[in-house]
Amino acid sequence: MRRKMAPGLVTAFILIATVWLLVPAAQEKASDIPLAEPMAFARIYTDTNGESHFASHEINFMLIDYAPPAPPISVSEIMPAETVSFISSPPGWFGDWHPAPRRQFVIVLSGELEVEVYDGEKRRFGPGDIFLVEDTTGKGHISRVTSKIRCY
Repeated sequence: MRRKMAPGLVTAFILIATVWLLVPAAQEKASDIPLAEPMAFARIYTDTNGESHFASHEINFMLIDYAPPAPPISVSEIMPAETVSFISSPPGWFGDWHPAPRRQFVIVLSGELEVEVYDGEKRRFGPGDIFLVEDTTGKGHISRVTSKIRCY
């Protein structure tokens, strides 16, 4: 005569077996995860004469068990942030010389933005580009939307 297992026991057994089978696979994958290369971005800063310039900067990553049980991921050093805002500028928008209202990261989602600093250097930023604006004093920089679509 065959005995029936209680439905709860079957569920528990399947859950335990599934977890047991998945854990070794996740551990194997974790050891194969490569550390991300440093992420380069432009920085706009003001020198001691109040003139703005571009500089190259990098963010380094560490492989961290960030959100267990997900495998480790590359994470940068944590930076304090107080606010977040989104800006949308139409094609042809032009901002003559102005300092940044605050230290801020700009992440371009769509469109193209050209920024000119005091020494005459111009750089264009498009979707996925990140730059850090720190020229909160002095003459500042010029910004213009150069794309035919709205810049977000």
